[in-house]
Amino acid sequence: MVTASQRTKSPFVRGTIQGLPFLIVIVPFGALFGVLGSEAGLSLAQVMAFSTLVIAGASQFTAVQLIVEHTPMAIVVLSALAVNLRMMMYSAPLAPHLGPAPVWQRCLIAYLLVDQVYALAQSAYEDAPHWDVRDKVAYLGGVAVPVFPGWVAGTWAGAALGAQFPESWSLDFALPLAFLALVGPMLKTRAHVAAAFVSVLGALLLAWVPWNLGLIIAAGLAMAVGAEVERRA
Repeated sequence: MVTASQRTKSPFVRGTIQGLPFLIVIVPFGALFGVLGSEAGLSLAQVMAFSTLVIAGASQFTAVQLIVEHTPMAIVVLSALAVNLRMMMYSAPLAPHLGPAPVWQRCLIAYLLVDQVYALAQSAYEDAPHWDVRDKVAYLGGVAVPVFPGWVAGTWAGAALGAQFPESWSLDFALPLAFLALVGPMLKTRAHVAAAFVSVLGALLLAWVPWNLGLIIAAGLAMAVGAEVERRA
């Protein structure tokens, strides 16, 4: 009989299995964006293009909210880019592992790199130092297999069927739950905890700042505090 550990020896299969639980939050998260995008006046094609080209829920929500509030387009773009700066921070620790991969693979990884994929990949690479570049690429691709289609399918369901969803379903639970599930296990050092604390406190204190710029300021303060704590340690 083949045991579970034997079945998951393949990095790709292991990544796919470990990525499946994220569907619990990815699908309603995508559905919520589909609903909000439709309510903001975007067509089904526009909503789907948003999710398949950007693939970044937080920045998509930020952009749609600002568009609804008739915010100047320059602020919309700046805010979305600022929220997505975290992808640059995700890329830095992954570069030593995936840098030697072929260019086309790195381009595909950049396209599929989202919060869930990064969190699982970074943790798996630390736990499997014997993996070569091919194994690491395969694992990340495996994680993306359920995550990306789940996000797109959820978006379509929200945009096409959103009006039929009962209000009691409260799909908005998925947004904070998704990020709590990602951030919680990653708070391993005092610098991480300090940055998380400052970001939460700053976001609350600066909630009055127009155009969601308070969130960007809070993120900048959190990164500065985290870096300083890390330097002193």
